[in-house]
Amino acid sequence: MFEALSSRLNGVFDKLRRRGALSEADVNEALREVRIALLEADVALPVARDLINKVRERAVGAEVIRSVSPAQQVIKIVNDALVEALGGGEGIEAPGLDLNAPAPVPILMVGLQGSGKTTTSGKIALRLRTREKKKVLLASLDVQRPAAQLQLQTLANQTGVTSLPIIPGQTPLEIAARAMDTARRELYDVVILDTAGRLSIDDALMDEVAAVKAATRPHQTLLVVDAMTGQDAVNTARNFQDRVGVNGIVMTRVDGDARGGAALSMRAVTGAPIRLLGAGEKLDALEDFHPSRIAGRILGMGDIVSLVERAAETIDRDEAEKLAAKMQKGQFDLEDFASQLKQVGKMGNLSGILGMLPGLGAMKDKIANAKIDDGMIGRQAAIISSMTRKERKNPDIIKASRKKRIATGAGVTVQDVNRLLKQFDDMSAMMKRMNKLGQKGLMRGGLGALLPGMGGGKRPF
Repeated sequence: MFEALSSRLNGVFDKLRRRGALSEADVNEALREVRIALLEADVALPVARDLINKVRERAVGAEVIRSVSPAQQVIKIVNDALVEALGGGEGIEAPGLDLNAPAPVPILMVGLQGSGKTTTSGKIALRLRTREKKKVLLASLDVQRPAAQLQLQTLANQTGVTSLPIIPGQTPLEIAARAMDTARRELYDVVILDTAGRLSIDDALMDEVAAVKAATRPHQTLLVVDAMTGQDAVNTARNFQDRVGVNGIVMTRVDGDARGGAALSMRAVTGAPIRLLGAGEKLDALEDFHPSRIAGRILGMGDIVSLVERAAETIDRDEAEKLAAKMQKGQFDLEDFASQLKQVGKMGNLSGILGMLPGLGAMKDKIANAKIDDGMIGRQAAIISSMTRKERKNPDIIKASRKKRIATGAGVTVQDVNRLLKQFDDMSAMMKRMNKLGQKGLMRGGLGALLPGMGGGKRPF
């Protein structure tokens, strides 16, 4: 998400940094390019205009132009303006889900058909059950789409929560009333009501949603929008806010949207905060929306906090500690390598993980040339799975005939097998150097001491 905008903005800021001292004309020229970048990223025109006016008002002044690092000052001002546009600011952070109401707390899910509303209902249920330890009831009010109720029932089974039993012929209002009654009698903490969608906004859809909302009086009305639809997502949000009223937005498919302008426009257009982001089809692919962290990603500053949080949620701590102990003793084998790949795979797609690392914007071309893709981890895991236990424990015995057999079993080429073995050899060599240097040697030599041709802590230049 925001890949195109991030690339354009970083290009603008690189020019500013090279100039050193800045004139008012330099700042205005940079802001003109920022405005074009925002519009190309699908940011609504009034939002882009407002953001640029705020930045110009703060940036075109003696305190910035005459400062020691004027370019950094301008970047800081743009960052603050982006945070505000995304719904953040001083003392304001991720709104997340608001459950501060008497149980059972009704959450009404609304949106167009195909936006990912039903899947998002399942993701929220899983999050509430695992993180918040809540007893959750899922109820599908969608009597329009064939098998919609069965889909939600399947998701409930996958997430370990309860779904409201299906009674054919009931209206959405009758289903909603039965869901709330069941939740009260059986002491549920949260009821998630998944309403029907349409291919486009019409009076029938809005009347139905409004009637359900009036009957259930939900504490949270969450609008689910597809980030891939750009300005259409913004128009959808405006219509739902005007005709039904929402107090939170969930953006789905953000991993497939390189522009991200809809997110920047959403708060300004609706007044409702973006609460959650859906990035991927997996049921755990849901994260809180942090305005300051998202602004950091846009400006190439990375998002280490979110990366650490994701690692803490997905990585098995005991397994990681065992692996670290084996690596320290130089006992690292291909089974351990497979375990490491599995841990990384749990954290999500590689592009999403890499996008959280600071300064990666300038390296995106190199990463693209390296042909790192989300299927790489799966292919490497398949290669290791095709090996015998003896081969995984002692990779040196893997010669030509074994490589051919492994490649056939994994559905890859012999070159892929060679590439994995080379990667494992490089990692093993680094482990050995770490053991040889010890903690004091590492502190003296730093990273350079681990890399071939850079031993002894000498600089490579």
